[in-house]
Amino acid sequence: MRTWSTLLTALTALTAYYVYSPLPSTLTEPWKLMMLDATFRCAQDLSNLAHYFGLSHHLRVLNFISNYFDQVDPVSSAHVKVSDTMFDGVEVRIFEPDAGPGGALKRLIIYIHGGGWALGSARARSYDTLCRSISEDVNAVVVSIEYRLVPNVHFPEQLNDVYAATKYLLLPEVLARYSVDPERIAISGDSAGGNLAASVCQQITGDKSVTTKVKLQALIYPVLQILDFNTPSYQQNTDMPILSRFVMIKFWLDYLNGSHDFAHAMLVNNHTSLDISETIALRERLNWDSLLPASFKKNFKPIFQTVGSPNVMHNVPALLDIRASPLIAPKETLNRLPKTYVLTCEHDVLRDDGTMYAKRLEEAGIDVTHDHYEDGFHGCMLFCCLAHLFFSRC
Repeated sequence: MRTWSTLLTALTALTAYYVYSPLPSTLTEPWKLMMLDATFRCAQDLSNLAHYFGLSHHLRVLNFISNYFDQVDPVSSAHVKVSDTMFDGVEVRIFEPDAGPGGALKRLIIYIHGGGWALGSARARSYDTLCRSISEDVNAVVVSIEYRLVPNVHFPEQLNDVYAATKYLLLPEVLARYSVDPERIAISGDSAGGNLAASVCQQITGDKSVTTKVKLQALIYPVLQILDFNTPSYQQNTDMPILSRFVMIKFWLDYLNGSHDFAHAMLVNNHTSLDISETIALRERLNWDSLLPASFKKNFKPIFQTVGSPNVMHNVPALLDIRASPLIAPKETLNRLPKTYVLTCEHDVLRDDGTMYAKRLEEAGIDVTHDHYEDGFHGCMLFCCLAHLFFSRC
């Protein structure tokens, strides 16, 4: 009996140690975040173990674990018809609300899920619930894009999938098929999905073959640049649960098909040092000393390396690709963009990406609404649905 009591005490202590993470006092319901983070870390540990023994790529295992418990079939309700189909070879899930009296045209929202370009799904219960709620609450046709993931494909294939599906959807005959008002079209995404949404929006506005344009982009804690991993939010939230700085760097390297051996060089900005001429002009476009408010900068200082690691740039040339980092797009590209909504969270390494993009868009003359949540953290939208708040602006 004493042995079992000792083992139980030890197991309880180890579980508490694994679950507990020191969190800022401003976070509401911190234990929920701790439990979510512990669950995610447990899945990561299992996937890394499988990878170590050569059973499968760690991201395939992690995706399998996530999807095994989370994916749902397209089930229609009394108010929303749900179906899976293909747009130009890309899988999508469509949510269509009741036609309503008079058969009025509806809004269209193109949604792109997050997950570091490697995880998540339009079929996931969380995103299915989110898109279903949006469709019903704001009377919008919602098209959730099931783009291909790392490690099966890498940049720019995820972007190509989203672009192909979006371009197909914007065809006049397709809009008419779904009774969509061509003047009320939005594109949105969270995290890596926000990255893809921002990049696709930049491409669509410059594509002369697309006659119907997106009228609103809504970016939810988006990841928008890979040149500076020492912005104030990266320094402040280095070890925050769900998405730490090191995890974000590894997601980037997986997306761009780079080696994880470069991660430590990128942690200290060696990949964009002052002796790498290609990056100097681009770094000026994310000069956070001028783009961020004082309340965000606090006492943090910019980190520029005089001598860096040019082999990172040479081996991962997509580091300089504006399609991967829409924050560093030139002003003439930003000038063409539609009305924009940006949501950022204080306890998120990506806070400054979204804030700097909002500022650059404002400077380019774009109508921008930026909502910042002081008690928010990365991924919080899937805890409390903020959909009605920002999509009602469309």
